[in-house]
Amino acid sequence: MVRTILTVFVIFTSCAGALGAPIYTITDLGTLPGLSLSSGATGINSAGQVVGWSYTASGNQDAFLYSGGQMQDLGTLGGNTSQAYGINSAGQVVGLSLTAAGIPRAFLYSGGQMQDLGAGDYSEAYGINNLGQIAGQTNHAFLYSGGNIQDLGTLPGDRSSTGSCINDFGQVVGQSENSAGHFQAFLYSGGQAQPLGFLPGGTNSNATSINDAGQVVGGSTIGNGKTHAFLYSGGQLLDLGILPGGSGAFPLGINNSGQVVGDADNANGLTRAFLYSDGAMVDLNTIISPSSGWLLVNANAINDYGQIAGIGWNSAGMEHAFLLTPTPEPTTLFLLALGGLAMLRRRRKSVGSGA
Repeated sequence: MVRTILTVFVIFTSCAGALGAPIYTITDLGTLPGLSLSSGATGINSAGQVVGWSYTASGNQDAFLYSGGQMQDLGTLGGNTSQAYGINSAGQVVGLSLTAAGIPRAFLYSGGQMQDLGAGDYSEAYGINNLGQIAGQTNHAFLYSGGNIQDLGTLPGDRSSTGSCINDFGQVVGQSENSAGHFQAFLYSGGQAQPLGFLPGGTNSNATSINDAGQVVGGSTIGNGKTHAFLYSGGQLLDLGILPGGSGAFPLGINNSGQVVGDADNANGLTRAFLYSDGAMVDLNTIISPSSGWLLVNANAINDYGQIAGIGWNSAGMEHAFLLTPTPEPTTLFLLALGGLAMLRRRRKSVGSGA
């Protein structure tokens, strides 16, 4: 039964792009208990578990894990601040926490415990794959695997780097900075860091996410100095464009279907959450119910079922973490029903013919 349900959902996800932009239902993830009014979602896994940050009653900012309709405080490494960035299918969470001495350290939250990765002072962990490998940064990008930390170095001649995301094949993406303060996106694969270059006219780029097909998304400046979203695939850097009338866009997540989410300016110069799918970029605010009262500002992550986690302003005017879940349109449901009936007829015919 579970396999059947998942199959239908995957079919819907693929059909939605062909039939038009999917409609999403929105879940307000709320905040941690207390007087807090503010929270934000930064990561999501295949089970729809969401991580991010929320202010607490004491005024601290703590990492959270949202699962089964509940928001759990993940605590800190002794300081007054923590932030979760990534989560894998096993529910392991990575991020940044201040120590009691106020030093930011990369952490892994697993089995109910927050562990200092020991990556050095002023470290952060941004991504974790389903094998438990972690990408992050100290002065250089690092790869944490099996309890060991590997310094990934920089692009030739550069002074620092950041590892932003890691896929299930251990490929890491991020940015490398040269002595002039310019950044370039890189892909670390097979023991080497490869520069990804820039969109035409650009001088700075940053890779933010990678899927298991090796497709990379990020942002690059162009000739006018504005930042556009890019997709790196098959050795080519593709400009994903901007929202109609807007001036810039920056992607933050990509799933294994190649759907991309991020932030973009609209025609009024205001930041809005976007979805790029089937060759088109759309403002997510245009494909949720207008009666929801939400304004979606940041889309930070998307899973393989099309669920999106981010930050917006709810109907009460509070900045909250949100979860968007695709809902089949009536046309989609009708076609799915026709497909199911057709399959049933073929099955009956096969049975009747003795096949």
